Amino acid sequence: MKGRAISYSEAELAWIKANCTRRRAEAHADFVRRFDRPEVTLTNFNALCKRKGWMTGRTGRLEKGNVPPNKGRKGYCAPGSEKGWFRKGGMSGRAKALYKPIGSERISKDGYLERKLHDGQPLQSRWRAVHLIRWEETHGPIPEGHCLKCLDGDKINTAPENWRCIPRALLPRLSGGRWHTPYEAYEPELRPTVLTIAELEHRARQAKKEHSA
Repeated sequence: MKGRAISYSEAELAWIKANCTRRRAEAHADFVRRFDRPEVTLTNFNALCKRKGWMTGRTGRLEKGNVPPNKGRKGYCAPGSEKGWFRKGGMSGRAKALYKPIGSERISKDGYLERKLHDGQPLQSRWRAVHLIRWEETHGPIPEGHCLKCLDGDKINTAPENWRCIPRALLPRLSGGRWHTPYEAYEPELRPTVLTIAELEHRARQAKKEHSA
């Protein structure tokens, strides 16, 4: 009892000492019933045993040679524990509110139209740009070292004819490198010419490298 020392009779102390190796909660409950001491809480009971040095002898560790209770029971789950499991495919909270079904489309942070392909892993593969999907349906896989360039500047226009497969090495030239104007800054009627010139310059540089090698 807080603020006042609790006294115990010799008989009570002898009983507690004799039962100190039992589980504390169980021994405390028996003590209260046997001696009619409802004012003695489990905390009081524990404190008395610690002061007297009457320990249970249990360290909380598995001793050497001890056989774990679940040995040979791979996959075993205690009865009733399943009510705390997550249901397969189940979602709640923010994940449920933000979930988009397969086939949904969205605009990426770079302005491209994307479509959800699956709910699996890795997360980065769940969404893919629609213009890439439509291009590959028409022309097949994009060659290594190449990418698609939007011709009219409208990234939402995913029609295959609005995209051209170009070497990635052209991107700095078309994005407005140190000595060039960005592709999108030209008038629409001039863009095909700008792209053709960039491709010709790239081929010339490649041919020069191959010749010098």
